Amino acid sequence: MLCLVLCSCNRTPHPGSIGDPAPNFTVHQGAQTVSLDQYRGKIVVLNFWASWCGPCLEEFPSLVQLQKDMPNIVVLAVAFQTDEPSYRQYLVDNNLSSITTIDDVTNHASDVFGTYRPPESYIIDRKGIIRRKVIGPINWTDPEMLNFLKNL
Repeated sequence: MLCLVLCSCNRTPHPGSIGDPAPNFTVHQGAQTVSLDQYRGKIVVLNFWASWCGPCLEEFPSLVQLQKDMPNIVVLAVAFQTDEPSYRQYLVDNNLSSITTIDDVTNHASDVFGTYRPPESYIIDRKGIIRRKVIGPINWTDPEMLNFLKNL
């Protein structure tokens, strides 16, 4: 009975912890296709967000600044639970053209990672290993975070 209670929460093959390989996903949006594996060899800040998420809006300016300050990393922002018109308008309203964004209308990527409440982010190293998970909004330009990213 105890195993049933403890094991039943893990319904999808998402990463269990820091140090696990990041599961690959592919998202198609019109002519655009984004796959996590295409960024192998680069440090990736994988950010899950939604257009209706207030904390996501709070976090985006620092993600945009992080991408400007550290062009050798990839900020990959995956929208989920967001309809296409809201997604497009959100990108325009919040000037998010300097980071890689995609709308995962099928919620495939968030399902693979077991992410259902944005914002949630993963720092993935060059070998595709999850090095940090962040739940909730943070300041991505904080010196501690910049130092962590520089030392990956």
